[in-house]
Amino acid sequence: MAKKSTLQLENVNLYIVNWLKQYAINAKMNGFIVGISGGVDSAVTSTLCAQTGLKTLCVEMPIHQHESQVNRGKEHIEQLKLRFPNVESSIADLTSTFETFKLAVPNSEDTAKLHLSLANTRARLRMTTLYYYAGIHGLLVAGTGNKVEDFGVGFYTKYGDGGVDISPIADLMKSDVYALAQFLKVPHSILNAAPTDGLFGDDRTDEDQLGASYDELEWAMITDKNKIKTTNFSEREHTVFDIYKKLNLINQHKMIPIPVCIIPNKLK
Repeated sequence: MAKKSTLQLENVNLYIVNWLKQYAINAKMNGFIVGISGGVDSAVTSTLCAQTGLKTLCVEMPIHQHESQVNRGKEHIEQLKLRFPNVESSIADLTSTFETFKLAVPNSEDTAKLHLSLANTRARLRMTTLYYYAGIHGLLVAGTGNKVEDFGVGFYTKYGDGGVDISPIADLMKSDVYALAQFLKVPHSILNAAPTDGLFGDDRTDEDQLGASYDELEWAMITDKNKIKTTNFSEREHTVFDIYKKLNLINQHKMIPIPVCIIPNKLK
């Protein structure tokens, strides 16, 4: 199911960078801020922002973070700062903030829901932190979600990593992101690492959570649903397609505009 990217990498790179720069200029903002996770999406996003020549602030926000994720993030930031003089960095260790939050809210006997709520809380604390920095420095919060996550399976936290000003790579499939990452010379440690959201403080991967790899989900996203019924696909392909359909359905609340109750004119 693996898909090879067909992007015209040089042209796409230039297009996104110009789009970012023009948007920031029109918005009268000084540049961009990116939360660095040690993953490929944030590495690509921050590199694209850096190429604009505008101020690009890379922020590490560890919360009981796995050492390997921290190390990959630091490696990326250091090489980015060597390549681009407009790149700056900061660290906001949110571990104690997260622990204080846990003490301020009630516990739950439903362990699964508790762990998921706390994972989403990590993402929301990071969003709040990014907007704090953005407000001080006059920066735009650049989102790091790709097309599979943002518009396929909704694999992000609402008002967490989904709370951004602009989304430069949200029209790129995960395979496209990896191809662009190689083109942009993202560190090999990031290119070779298994994708993970890092929200649970352990070594679980995105595939562990989703039940399918990004290659598989990408295949399901571009496969005609009617074709599934008429084509002799394998058992695994049917399973993947079912996973994709389920996730796409239950996460629609993230992908559609917030419902607004429109009051009829006759009631006004």
